[in-house]
Amino acid sequence: MHLAPLRPHTFRAVCLAAVLAAGMLTGLSMPVTAQKKAISATEKISALEISARRLDSFQRGLAGTKKFGRLEFRGGLVLTSSDERFGGISGLIIAPDGRRFLAITDQGHWLSAEIAYAGAAPSGIEKARMGPILALNGRPLTRKRDADAEEIALLSGTLKNGVALVAFERNHRLVRHPVIDGALGRPTGVVTLPPDARRMKSNSGLEAVTVLRGGPNRGAILALAEDFRDANDHHTGWLLGKGAPQRLAIKDIGGFALTGAAALDDGSVLILERRFRMTEGVKMRLRHVPTDELKPGRVIEGETLIQSDMSYEIDNMEAIAVHTAPGGETVITLMSDDNFNPLLQRNLLLQFTLHRSGAKSSSQ
Repeated sequence: MHLAPLRPHTFRAVCLAAVLAAGMLTGLSMPVTAQKKAISATEKISALEISARRLDSFQRGLAGTKKFGRLEFRGGLVLTSSDERFGGISGLIIAPDGRRFLAITDQGHWLSAEIAYAGAAPSGIEKARMGPILALNGRPLTRKRDADAEEIALLSGTLKNGVALVAFERNHRLVRHPVIDGALGRPTGVVTLPPDARRMKSNSGLEAVTVLRGGPNRGAILALAEDFRDANDHHTGWLLGKGAPQRLAIKDIGGFALTGAAALDDGSVLILERRFRMTEGVKMRLRHVPTDELKPGRVIEGETLIQSDMSYEIDNMEAIAVHTAPGGETVITLMSDDNFNPLLQRNLLLQFTLHRSGAKSSSQ
């Protein structure tokens, strides 16, 4: 029987499914063959070149479609670099002007750079530099168990002079790091996690962490596990930093994992999710949770803003941040973790405008 050739995005979906399956079977977030070299104990901060290819459409084959529910696609980039440290992006902070950003990788590095724009659309990456995430003793994290950073959030200050939280899984912890001129410095301490967080699986720990910007929980740390279920099969999270930890239950919808979170000024939160199955490849979902849902004792569901499969320009989406554009629009930036498999996966940067409820738009 003649088999029709796979379309490029279908072929990529099949290959990606195989890659992720291999990682799951080995208990890792990536196949062993795709892992980068171990970090040197003497590694220093250095510059790198990042090339960017623009994406002008989000849904494949529909270049003219920009609006997807409350989201409007502003533009995207496919990022590549010859530097072996580049990849595995799992967490993101972006400055209020939408240009400078600080990201972390799940192989123990931070990436500081600036986004260039052509009008409202991202067009390139400039002034990039990378360095190792440091341990309390000031030396680079060299063991995978210690270096698996999955999220970063700004606790206070700015990317010029502030304090960031970095969430690690495998060796589960939430660590405070100073941020000085966009660089992640030597840690100053850890946030105490609730006792039940010790039961998180090695590779399914804290992946979605943000600091709430408004509402009754303003200043609290929202920490969500990638896949830690309660007795009712709900995802687990906590509100930390304001008195005793408060446990939260987030409704599971269709077997997605929680991979990122970003707080909005009104106290609400965006939650980034990912689903992987061999038969369907990777999917992405973005939920908006209003302030009044962020309470212990209720099941948090929120509003699904978008759910997309590999017929869209997505990959293993793990990082999310928000900023306000010069015109006052709320802009969402998403980045993907390529698992250091550049032949089969991509490092993507995608940006969307988040419109208010009731705004007119085209359907998904």
